[in-house]
Amino acid sequence: MSDRKFPNKAPYGTSLDLMAIRIFVAIAETGSFISAGKSIGLTRSAAGKALARLEGYLETRLFHRTTRQVTLTVEGQEFYERCLQILKSIEEAESSLCKQPIKLKGTLKITVSEGYGKTVILPFIQQFQRQFPELSFDISFTDRIVDLVEEGIDLAIRVGESYTSTQYIRRVIDRSRIGLYAAPGYLKNNNSPRVIADLNEHQVLIYGSGTAPACFKLKTKNDQSVKIQGRSFIRFDSGDAIRVACCTGMGISLLPEFLVKDDVKAGLLTPLFIDDLHQEDVSIHSLYPDRQFLPNRVRVFLDTLIEYLEKP
Repeated sequence: MSDRKFPNKAPYGTSLDLMAIRIFVAIAETGSFISAGKSIGLTRSAAGKALARLEGYLETRLFHRTTRQVTLTVEGQEFYERCLQILKSIEEAESSLCKQPIKLKGTLKITVSEGYGKTVILPFIQQFQRQFPELSFDISFTDRIVDLVEEGIDLAIRVGESYTSTQYIRRVIDRSRIGLYAAPGYLKNNNSPRVIADLNEHQVLIYGSGTAPACFKLKTKNDQSVKIQGRSFIRFDSGDAIRVACCTGMGISLLPEFLVKDDVKAGLLTPLFIDDLHQEDVSIHSLYPDRQFLPNRVRVFLDTLIEYLEKP
């Protein structure tokens, strides 16, 4: 590994060139020499040779290689995060001097709660992509808990407090009022509940799975917490599935306003006004692995999303 095709040391103590860093980052993000080479106009062979020279220069193996995949080593992951910061700083410096907007490229990998993703995030992405046409998206619509680092996800957006991992940076980006809803057909065949206790006599559509308690967690106007089990015969791991079931008359749901507002306007769902119920807000929050090395595509996306959500 002594064949290092790098120039002599630069005045600032390193002979790493920007292309070497870009090639390394491209391989890390695509997991492929072929895809990385295409993204920066090189052949697979040229990308591979450039990486070999970089590893030789650093005297460190940056990737684990098998016939099927290329994954970062521990040292490679640390170097990758620092390279992202370097590229971000250079891009911002160029944009500042040239008075040009920042360009975003590559792929932004997001996991987002299904209902919020479909009703809020997708319309925003359509608008955002017009501004940054060279950026692509890889989106997983799910409420399950994921390991962002292990699965290579840049950003998670979750509704409620179910995602409680402390290893990620958490930021509240939006709020929505939660309430009780039922289909007109269901209410026609069942007495509409007037107080919280009446809900125990109704079919209730519960969010939760596994060993999670099968109940509604409500709060009275006297600030007392109440658990309502009702006549529940089914549980869901998707808020959007609850919405659909509620529209068909399967029972009463407890859902955020953003998810059901179109159904209420269309007459498919009716809000329930319970005399002793205190209506609460649910928080929508973003999660990402590291504030210090936040990729530029994540930072710009998140900042622009918050501006979008704050508009009346």
